[in-house]
Amino acid sequence: MTFHSMWAELLPIGRSPASGGYRRFAWTGADLDCRAWFKEQAETRGLTYETDRNGNQWAWLGDPARGDAVVTGSHLDSVPDGGAFDGPLGVVSSFAALDELRSRGAELTKPLAIVNFGDEEGARFGLACVGSRLTAGQLTVDDAHRLTDGDGTTLPRAMEAAGYDPEAIGPDPERLARIGAFVELHVEQGRALDLSGDRVGIASAIWPHGRWRFDFRGEANHAGTTRLADRHDPMLSYAETVLAARREAELAGAVATFGKITVEPNGVNAIPSLVRGWLDSRAEDQMSLDTVVGGIEKAARQYADAHGVDLDIVRESFTPVVEFDHALRDELARILGTGTDLTVPVLGTGAGHDAGILSGSIPTAMLFVRNPTGVSHSPAESASEDDCVAGVLALADVLEGLACR
Repeated sequence: MTFHSMWAELLPIGRSPASGGYRRFAWTGADLDCRAWFKEQAETRGLTYETDRNGNQWAWLGDPARGDAVVTGSHLDSVPDGGAFDGPLGVVSSFAALDELRSRGAELTKPLAIVNFGDEEGARFGLACVGSRLTAGQLTVDDAHRLTDGDGTTLPRAMEAAGYDPEAIGPDPERLARIGAFVELHVEQGRALDLSGDRVGIASAIWPHGRWRFDFRGEANHAGTTRLADRHDPMLSYAETVLAARREAELAGAVATFGKITVEPNGVNAIPSLVRGWLDSRAEDQMSLDTVVGGIEKAARQYADAHGVDLDIVRESFTPVVEFDHALRDELARILGTGTDLTVPVLGTGAGHDAGILSGSIPTAMLFVRNPTGVSHSPAESASEDDCVAGVLALADVLEGLACR
């Protein structure tokens, strides 16, 4: 199958007719359809298919037990109403790159695998990269069992309902020991390549980033009969904190976003008793991130005090700066630069990825494909067909250079 035919098959799965975006949430029907598609692609190519203890899907060419395998892939799940490319581009490109290697008559000297990591986006249970975190031992079994979606369904119940055994989840050092290098292709979530005029780039590092929950607790009361002076309105403190986040991020050259909120009792004519907002913040280095989040927390507490509101702040997740393996990164640059005078750009990213999670356990690297608008996590996310094909060929070159020498 060609890249285009595979892409066309995957494109309708989980797409919302109303928004045009995707709702491929972990262990739901759309996610299971994507998993079925992955299994079919593996079996069509005569690859050895397996699902690991954490629900990640693998397609192997060669004997995994041999070790020093070269692995590529990404994820197929999405954020709410996300774009088509974030994740799926890497998985489809991996199968297409393998097809390209076979058409070249390339002879592998190492095992090769394609992987679909589960629940990378964290859209359902609130924690990103669950599949790779469990595999790498960065998420404990107890913490994983406590993950709950908005309807109160726990991760184990969701996995069981989808036909998977939640009692098997946990660290998988034996699997990681098989892998000599992991290379993830991903659409760029920014405009650096568009501005430089390059189709493909190499990742240098992932910015440190985290998620914090801000719980503003006030006093519910009647919106029509309660004097402004008598109110303890948590919405005011929350709104002022959102503006403070923007100011702190601008001062530090970072990013800070309140993108999710819940309100109780959530009535039009009721002053809220609770406003819960989630902060996502990222910066180029740890010091800058600490400055931004510290400034936001300080401002939030001042606003809460001013309005007679209680405030609890909980850090729900955190990932330190990830420097991709320098030797592997340099090898990718050498491979892609062979036979050309062009220099492949190396760029950082503020987005987290499975490759970043695995970097503490195995050598990892990333390739980026140009995104002409820079828009991501949105139906407007895009990449041209020519750039996608360029990404496939670049990935094929990398896999040939790593697995056929």
